[in-house]
Amino acid sequence: MTNSPGTESNRLTRRRFVQATGAASAVGLTSVAGCTGSGGGGGGLDEIRVAYMPIYPDMQYFVMQEEEYFSELDVEVSSEVFSDGPSIVQASAKGDFDVMMFGIVPAMIVIDKGIPAKITAANIQNAMQILAHDDFAALWEEHGADAFAEFEAQKGRKFTFGTFPPGSVPDILLRYWLTEEVGVEPGTDVEVTPLGGAGPVRQSLLAEKVDGTSIMEPVPTVIEERGAPFQSIAWAGDFMPGQPAAVTLMHDRLRSDNPEVARAFVEQHQRATDFTKSNKDAAAADASAVIGKSSLPVETARKAMDSPASDFVTDPHAITDGAKIFSEYAVAADKVSEPLSNDALFDLDIYDGL
Repeated sequence: MTNSPGTESNRLTRRRFVQATGAASAVGLTSVAGCTGSGGGGGGLDEIRVAYMPIYPDMQYFVMQEEEYFSELDVEVSSEVFSDGPSIVQASAKGDFDVMMFGIVPAMIVIDKGIPAKITAANIQNAMQILAHDDFAALWEEHGADAFAEFEAQKGRKFTFGTFPPGSVPDILLRYWLTEEVGVEPGTDVEVTPLGGAGPVRQSLLAEKVDGTSIMEPVPTVIEERGAPFQSIAWAGDFMPGQPAAVTLMHDRLRSDNPEVARAFVEQHQRATDFTKSNKDAAAADASAVIGKSSLPVETARKAMDSPASDFVTDPHAITDGAKIFSEYAVAADKVSEPLSNDALFDLDIYDGL
């Protein structure tokens, strides 16, 4: 699927034909008969509208679409692709979507705006790598946290990170690592430059216009494939286990008013996570097919699967500790008005009830 952002992509309307024969679904789903009429839970929902981003951490969406897991649901599923999280936040204000698969910070913004929704699944954890130029990596190996001062002494300028805009997941993770783990201050000891999305970050690294970045797959894999002189000097899984990144946010009209359908969706999400872990070749092909082979070749998607940053997960409990940290940093970045508790952010009961 290579539609332009914000345009309607293919409608997924396949019904679960196994019900006609009385067969059980592949994952033992409880029948949600009636969801297309009066509706499970009384909400009368007969269609799920999904907003997603064409980013590697949304792997479960790619698998659910390409492996036809949506056909296991007793409601129709339509999807729309967006280029960035803020665009989905804007669309969510109109109440257009029942499921949103994007970064946890945009999800926080949606909730902070008072839109009735909660996170029902994680998509990935520990997704960020800190990349640095090979020359700096040698200084890091020798000097540790003092490497940034050593770099400035040698180069006559501060080390420059280039990453996503302020308040984004890569930006917050980078700032946390610098301040809490390394003990240096962004803006004082190092520069942090906003570059936009993954494309601008990738190009800046390939052109060696920045000294490092905080980024998720498949950018580190692309950089390695291109032979660019950058390497990972830190991984979120080592210093913030359970680091949140992309999540699945559900509107209350699905989550609360149609709990059977919501549970069935999360169950297919878990099925997609399991598939990704046990069928890496096929999952990589699914990601390439949806994102576009020109943007993400199958070979690159498959190599990225072997990265520690490709830690796909459905269990929302895995990211609740990291969510507390991200909420505080989101306030500091003026993305949300106040820290959001995990009770405000998460509905854990749907996953727990699987």
